[in-house]
This record gives sequence, C-alpha cells and structure tokens, in this order.
Amino acid sequence: MPPTFNQKATARIPASTTNLGPGFDVLGLALQLYSTVTLASSETDTEVVVSGVDADKIPSTPEHIAFQAVELVFNRSGAKRPKGFKLQIENGIPAIRGLGGSGTAILGGLLTANALCDTPFSDEELLNFATELEGHPDNVAASLYGGLVVSAQENAQVYTVRLECPSRLSIVLAIPDFPLSTEQARGVLPTSVGFADAIYNTSRSTLLIASIATGQFEMLHVAMKDRLHQPYRTSLIPGFDDVAESATAAGALSVALSGAGPTIAAYCLEHTEQVAEKMQTAFKKHQIASDIKILKPDARGACVHIEDN
Repeated sequence: MPPTFNQKATARIPASTTNLGPGFDVLGLALQLYSTVTLASSETDTEVVVSGVDADKIPSTPEHIAFQAVELVFNRSGAKRPKGFKLQIENGIPAIRGLGGSGTAILGGLLTANALCDTPFSDEELLNFATELEGHPDNVAASLYGGLVVSAQENAQVYTVRLECPSRLSIVLAIPDFPLSTEQARGVLPTSVGFADAIYNTSRSTLLIASIATGQFEMLHVAMKDRLHQPYRTSLIPGFDDVAESATAAGALSVALSGAGPTIAAYCLEHTEQVAEKMQTAFKKHQIASDIKILKPDARGACVHIEDN
C-alpha cells in the first residue's frame, strides 16, 4: 500500500540505561522517562522542530538523527515520498547524559516512518536499522522492547532476548549538569584487556542477568562490578567515587554508570529519597549541580499510533 500522507504518526519511546556495570554494549534496561516523535507529510520543505528538555543542545535541522532514520525507512522501503516532512520531537530525556537520547530519536524516526509507509518492516528489522545508525544495540533494543534486554551482533544481525525486570526495583539517577559524549567516553578505554578481567566481567554480567531475572537483588552489589570500562570512564566524572559510596551508604543495592555517563544510577528496593539526597549532596561537594530522577523500569517499550493529519 502507498504511504498514508493524509495522516501523521506519533511514537513514544522510553529512555534506557545500559551496561549496568559489567554488561558493556550488551545489557540495557528501559526506564519510565520518555520522548515523543511525530512525523507528518508537508507540502513545503522539510521542517524539524525540537522542544522539551535540552532542546538547545539538539539540532533542529534535517541533519537530526531522527530524520536520518526517516530517510532510511523511505529509501529501503522504496515508498513514494511526499514533497516534505514535518518532524516534531518533544524531548523528555536529558541530552548527552548516558540515557539513550539518541537511541530514542532514532527509534522515533524509524517507527513513525514505518507506520506511515504501512509497516513494511518488522520490529526485528527496525532494530537492525537502529543499531546501524546508533553503532551498538543496547540502548535501542531496551527502548524498543522495554524491560531488560541482552543483545549480541553476528554478521550485522542483532539478536536480542527480553526479560522482565521486577517493578519493585527503583533506579535513582543523579544527572550532573555537564554532558559527556560517547566518543569522549570511548576514547579513554584501552584497546585490549587482560584474560582475568574478561573472565571477571563475564562472570559478573551473567550473574547480573540471573539475579534480576529471578529477583535475587541481594547479589547486585557483586553482580554490577566491572573492570572493562568504568575504571577508565569514571576519571571523567568528578566525584564519582563519593557519589557511589554515598548511595550505597544510604541503602542502594549497587551503583553503576548509566551508559557512558556522566549520569550515575543507583539501584534500590527502598530508601530511594535518602539515596537521591545523598547522591546530590556528594556531587555538590565537588561543585557539581545535578538533577535527580527516581524511576521504575519501563515494561512496555516503544509504541506508535497513527491519526489524521
């Protein structure tokens, strides 16, 4: 069927926190924090409108990654294109803070374009497209499917298993007021790791998956330890050790960087307000202001609907 240019598509996509300590580029958890992307045809040139959180840090041009995702769907589907598009992004996720903001934008463009083209691509195909644009599957898989995801790539194909994450787990985010690009955070990583460190992370990431899947959260203080990326990346985040120690002293089960950082995520069953207060205070001691969010895992993942334009 031809694209439905008399309609518009809107997608709501959850943020994600990834790695969870040892699961570097493999583990992702969707969070109840959302951005919304709306796509409609236009009789004039393409327009990209960005509003919401950190809108000043996000380009309002066709170079935006969400519009690149729209282009990808139309190019690969062979669908007839309208004269122009109006792409609206209501951003609810702090930008360049390790919360999967670029992944939500990519999925928003893919899902809305796919809907207007009468859904030529499956979720699995869209995940492959998203990973192609993002460079790694952990954020986009979590935001697409919701819950806890485990992902791997083989010959450009993404393989993902989704697990439920019990809702009694809360994630306290301390979001410092400075960005940290993925490129910068990857730039401090070593080019190789020792065999012992590889075994260390394999055991912890496997234990982490089993602990969350079975609700045995008492193991998270061991399961979230990491030797592959956090020892290097935390050097870019003043006060990381103090923030992490303050969170665990206040009752957090464990603490990890959210993605590449600089956001620090504490995993809690209780005492969330106390943990949040202590994390923010610890950042202040290092002259860093921070925003605090106390979130639950998102179980639904991304959703899209069509309505008349």
